[in-house]
Amino acid sequence: MQSVHSIYDKRLRPLDGFIHGIIYVCASISILLLAGIVTYVAYHGLSSIRWSFLVTVPSAIKGTFGIAGNIVNTVYMILITLIISVPFGVGAAIYLNEYAKPGKLVSLIEFTTETLSGIPSIIFGLFGYVFFGQTLKLGYSILTGALTLAIMVLPLITRNTQEALKSVPETYRSGALGIGATKWYMIRTILLPSAMPGIITGIILSIGRIVGESAALLFTAGSGYFLPKLGKYGEGLFQKILQPGGTLTIQLYLSMEKGEYEAAFGIAFVLLVLVFGINRLTKYLAHKLDVNK
Repeated sequence: MQSVHSIYDKRLRPLDGFIHGIIYVCASISILLLAGIVTYVAYHGLSSIRWSFLVTVPSAIKGTFGIAGNIVNTVYMILITLIISVPFGVGAAIYLNEYAKPGKLVSLIEFTTETLSGIPSIIFGLFGYVFFGQTLKLGYSILTGALTLAIMVLPLITRNTQEALKSVPETYRSGALGIGATKWYMIRTILLPSAMPGIITGIILSIGRIVGESAALLFTAGSGYFLPKLGKYGEGLFQKILQPGGTLTIQLYLSMEKGEYEAAFGIAFVLLVLVFGINRLTKYLAHKLDVNK
């Protein structure tokens, strides 16, 4: 009986083995770099992590230094930026991928999106300060910073959503339309759930940029570190949006500028933990929403 040979049974050539070795070395270096950065920051920052460091704000009178206000400001910035940018980014991707006919308009939109993603963040900060802060009279506020960051992460969300939609098999579209479903119903119930892991990936990358941004926020959000005052009916939570609010990265920059290295490494460690926690949460949601699993 003739044996069946598979392409996987073929012996690797020396060059293939060499290339595989290079790939594994590159992957190992990436892992070691990440582990090294995390270990170095943790080694220098863990000594600063105390309960008072996490739940208080700086006070010259009390002689305390804490980052509670900066943590709250960072959460505000993430939530407001995503609330603004995700609907626009996903909507633009749906239009470009499912409704727009290939042509000059689509090419112009895609070119504009790619150009936006390459603009330095300091220029976004200057634009946000002049347009949102001065022209719209929002001043230095969390809302000004969030609007500026929304423009920054919009290309990231749009491009990732486009690629996620393109990865959905064409048979899903033709099958749904063939049984009489409307186009919007097909997009809402089939395409978006199928593309959700890719969309979540874009959101994760956007969160990373939001959390790590400092240059643009220096011009727009300011460096306020106070906690929101709740008020009688919780109205302080909404009033905080129109007040200056320095994120963790802003406080990290200011601490380094003042030579407060121990506090800076403590903030850096909190940032790493925050980003890791958000990434795990979004990946968990992506897994729950993945209809292809």
